[in-house]
Formats: sequence, structure tokens, C-alpha cells
Amino acid sequence: MTTPYDIVSRALKDIGALEAGETPTPEAAQDAFDMLNDLVDQWSNEEMMVFYKNEIVFPIVPGQTQYTIGPTGNINASITGSITGNILTVTGINSGAVNVGQALSGAGITDGTTIQKMLTGAGNNVNEAGTYQLNTTYSTPITSETITLYYQRPLSIDSAFVRINTNSNGVPIVNGGLDYPIAVLALQEYEMIGLKTLNGPWPKALYYQPSESLGNIYVWPNPAQGEMHIFTDNLFQRYVSLTDAIVLPQGYTMCLRWCLAERLMPMYGKANPTQITMINAYAAQSKATLKRINMKPVQSARFADAMLSSRQKDAGWILSGGFFR
Repeated sequence: MTTPYDIVSRALKDIGALEAGETPTPEAAQDAFDMLNDLVDQWSNEEMMVFYKNEIVFPIVPGQTQYTIGPTGNINASITGSITGNILTVTGINSGAVNVGQALSGAGITDGTTIQKMLTGAGNNVNEAGTYQLNTTYSTPITSETITLYYQRPLSIDSAFVRINTNSNGVPIVNGGLDYPIAVLALQEYEMIGLKTLNGPWPKALYYQPSESLGNIYVWPNPAQGEMHIFTDNLFQRYVSLTDAIVLPQGYTMCLRWCLAERLMPMYGKANPTQITMINAYAAQSKATLKRINMKPVQSARFADAMLSSRQKDAGWILSGGFFR
């Protein structure tokens, strides 16, 4: 298990601040640890460094067009679960969904506790009962209770769809409902909507305003039903202590090491040209490798039926819910 302390020690040795076998002083370790957290914060803003897409699920409240997301936001999940060590066992989903990166709130739960990894909770849906690994280890088990899960405040929203589970007569749709795409609008496009309180069956567009601590999501038209599914880039989590477990895919710990060494060189007055060139090259190479892995394929062009010269009929309209009335 790699920890921030391991990364800090290796980076300090890479720049020559420590010799082999030496350990950093508490002050040096803390300075480098703070720099490490600043580094992972910056990575959240580099789209191709992000390796995971969060699916945020929440029910539409009829007549409500604005929602908040983030710590204490009204987009959240409620579960029944217990904690033993660093394992959260979810036995029931009361509302919303369980996902990586969510913060936990409940009796006896320490502030800053988040879901770090899916274990048996991974399945066909994002709201599976099962086990999840936390970033905090509890010496005293927490017995089964109601726990509220809050999503991270996204930097942006990539895409979204709305799931309709009943038809206009309130009859449940067979096989789990129909999914309709939602347009993600820029501010200028949202401003052009003349009647923002227009009533509609479900949302067809949304605008996201990423405020400081809570993000605001505005949906249009004013919905009567639906379950929202929003996709956002996962944010890298700041580490709480030097002994936290680093849970990242292959290649990220090496990238952390060399990028941290690159950031620490000015702090320690390192000016050897050969050393600087080598560390800069390793840091750039490690980031470039990860970005190639995370790079999104170019999206194929799509055109509305009205723009096509041929309107050959097939069964494809079923997949987009064209039969729904």
C-alpha cells in the first residue's frame, strides 16, 4: 500500500534533499505533503488527467427548477448502512445513488469521510447495495443507521439524460423506463430561453453554475417527473494525513512522485541543470502517458432526421423512446 509519506520520501530523495535510507523531518514531510495536496487539486482541472466519470443520480421534484450540489446540497443520497474498519456496508438505498467520491454524514461519522472505491457494491447500476471502501478507518464499528451521502461539487457537467419511469397516465413503463438526452447549455444559451418557468413533462436542458462551495443546476422546462442522470469528471481528493492509502490506477503513483519532485526543487534551491532536466523530463513523460490513456475518442458527427436526404425506416426509433406518448 502506497501512502503520501512514501511519495514524499521518494520525491525528496529524487532531488537530493535526502540520502538513501534517510527519512524526512516532520517539518519537511508536512511541507511536501501540502505541496502534494496542491498538486492533486491542480490535476482535477486537467481534464485528461481525470480517469473516472461520476454518474450523479437524483429524483426530479415536480415543479422545482433549481437544485444545489456539493456539501449539504439538496442533491444527495440516503442509505441504510454500517461501517467496520474502512468498509461501508450498504444494506438499503432510500433515495439517490451510491458512488465514488461521495462524502458521508451521520451519527459517529468523522468529517471528511468519503467513498474511495467500489467493492461488492459495483454492479449493473450505480445504486447497488454492497460494500465500499472508505478513506477513513474506524476503530469503533458504526452499527446500522441512516447515512446521508453528498456529492462533490463538479467543476462542470459533461452530459446528462433523464429517465422516465411512468407514462402520461402514471402507468409504470416496462423494463425500467426510457432515457431521454438532456442538452447541457452555456450561460448565453440559457439566457436566451424566454420563459424559464414553462411547464413540461420532464427536463430537456440544464444549465450549471459552479459556485464556490455549492453548484447550482437549473433545469428547463419546469418538470413534472423524471430521474436525472448527470455525468461529471471525478475530482481528485486531498489526502487527510501522510498515512492515508493512495488508491489510484496504475501509473499514477509514479507520476505523483516525479511531479512532486519537480515542484519541490525550487523550495530546496536545486539548480543542477542535469538534475533539473532529468526530473522535468520524467514528470512530463509520466503525465503524457496517463493523458494518452485517458484521452477521449473523437465523437462521431450526429445529425437530426430532418437533415438527412434519406429517411429509411428502421427500428432505431425505439431506442430513443420515439414510441413514448
